[in-house]
Amino acid sequence: MCGITGFIEWNRDLTQDSALLLTMTETLGKRGPDAGGTWISGPCAFGHRRLSVMDPANGAQPMVIEEENHVYTIVYNGEIYNAPELKQALQQRGYHFRTQCDTEVLLQAYIEWGPDCVYKLNGIFAFAIWDSVREHIFLARDRLGVKPLFYSEIDGALIFGSEPKAILEHPKVEPVVDAEGLAEVFVVGPARTPGHGVYTQLKELRPGHAMIFSRSGLRKYTYWQLESYQHEDDVDTTASKLRELLRDTAERQLLSDVPVCTLLSGGLDSSALTALAVDYYNRSGQGQLHTYSVDYVDNDKYFQEHSYQPGADAPWIQRMIDELGTQHHWIHFDTPELVEALNASTEARDLPGMADVDSSLYLFSREIKKNATVALSGEAADEIFGGYPWFHREELLNSGTFPWSVATDLRSDLLAPEIKDWIRPEEYIHDRYQDAVNEVPKLATETGREARMRIMSYLNITRFMPTLLDRKDRMSMAASLEVRVPFCDHRLVQYVWNIPWETKTAGDREKGILRKALEGVLPQDVLYRKKSPYPKTHNPAYLNMVRQQVLNILDDSSSPILPLINSTKIREIAASPEASSNLPWFGQLMSGPQLFAYLTQVNHWLKTYKVTIR
Repeated sequence: MCGITGFIEWNRDLTQDSALLLTMTETLGKRGPDAGGTWISGPCAFGHRRLSVMDPANGAQPMVIEEENHVYTIVYNGEIYNAPELKQALQQRGYHFRTQCDTEVLLQAYIEWGPDCVYKLNGIFAFAIWDSVREHIFLARDRLGVKPLFYSEIDGALIFGSEPKAILEHPKVEPVVDAEGLAEVFVVGPARTPGHGVYTQLKELRPGHAMIFSRSGLRKYTYWQLESYQHEDDVDTTASKLRELLRDTAERQLLSDVPVCTLLSGGLDSSALTALAVDYYNRSGQGQLHTYSVDYVDNDKYFQEHSYQPGADAPWIQRMIDELGTQHHWIHFDTPELVEALNASTEARDLPGMADVDSSLYLFSREIKKNATVALSGEAADEIFGGYPWFHREELLNSGTFPWSVATDLRSDLLAPEIKDWIRPEEYIHDRYQDAVNEVPKLATETGREARMRIMSYLNITRFMPTLLDRKDRMSMAASLEVRVPFCDHRLVQYVWNIPWETKTAGDREKGILRKALEGVLPQDVLYRKKSPYPKTHNPAYLNMVRQQVLNILDDSSSPILPLINSTKIREIAASPEASSNLPWFGQLMSGPQLFAYLTQVNHWLKTYKVTIR
């Protein structure tokens, strides 16, 4: 795992820009603390920061291969899980390898197959390749968007990077936000419309997309998307195929030359991956697996069950530790730590994020990094298998908007009247929702509930899941920790996509088909435990601290957020019972306290990044 950046500008020799390239590269230092490198040739400049996971001694980047005066150079962030098979296929075609890392496999695959190499990859990746033969730069991003890739096309130049911060260092790119960018922050946020970079000059290469930049300009195209077709397998066959797919992807993602652990919450998804990892470790003689969980000081005292948070995790974590015999690490954070880390998590995203849900993962990742470099997480299973409450509650299914963000009226009321008139919150969110619905690859034979559930699944996979994958990438990589997500294997996602809703909910349970697939892998009580989301703090001290932070911001006439918000309305909420409400403002985890935390993140972002509203 790494950080990549670079730029290309035709008709310019970039040799004089080495200092700029180095500055851009160093902004990504936390993504790759183990090594760094830069490469400039003619119109092209590449920078790389490395977190050593495979072949630490020989996997340095940028990696260059020269053949008969032809130059191929790559900067790459990710893991190719089918690298052994690809390497064998390339060796049979006469290719020779000097390293054991997947970077060389990927570059040789490009030399052999050109841009079509992406169709052969199983993994998570974002990469750029300079091809002196075709005289273009080729960039691609993995199918589900686990690894980030942003870019800016300005004045005939292409500038790219793993994170916005690298691109913002380039003098051509300014931290400017227009009406659409403000709508992304205040109406869609902390989610983000696919392809949108929030800053006016910044875009995101969407998942499953590639692009080629040459003298004739920029061409983007889709190389992968979900396909809808009739599911022919019965329930038992479906469960069997799922079990084997999940086992295969988990074992592929356990391969590493550095210590690996799993994140264990005691829920279905993390418990399943941990059980599969323990089984693999036992069969391969790799010893005891380390597992990690996160919780908060005094949560046992203040936790109260509600529809979005039905139970505490700790007893179930202990149940799995006892069952599997892992070496477990209990990590606890106190309220002041969570509040203090809000700024760091904002800077990790380069945007306001998921408040304490972000800051806790940032702190959690820092603790894990003390003993491990790679972690497996159960992220994305709920989007793929339909585990969230909004898959099962009629009022959310029929909300006519993104079901994790139904409080558009509240969001609108938080804005200054002139800002509300400028960005038109209700219209903006409606248009983004319709864009998403119009993309759905519908199946002609599906009507009624099945058609509606296909739309809901698509919204979750393409609109909600990226928010959590962004969070997972930025917070963990800010701590120099690689987090892998086996449920995002594109083969698994494509197969589950077409499983009928009745089969997905086998046994009349959410994620019923996954539970059936894991019979014999997990204990029955864990297998049928009711879903509980990532833990958040329930300590009232958190609300008090973030509420006071917002009030301090409102009292400071220099706060950059003030011209954008309705201070009177925010003061009213701060003084009302809504401040501690459990009604989600975004998703399952962001309610009243997180609203205040988000506003403090917006203010910090505007100030720190010197954002101009234009």
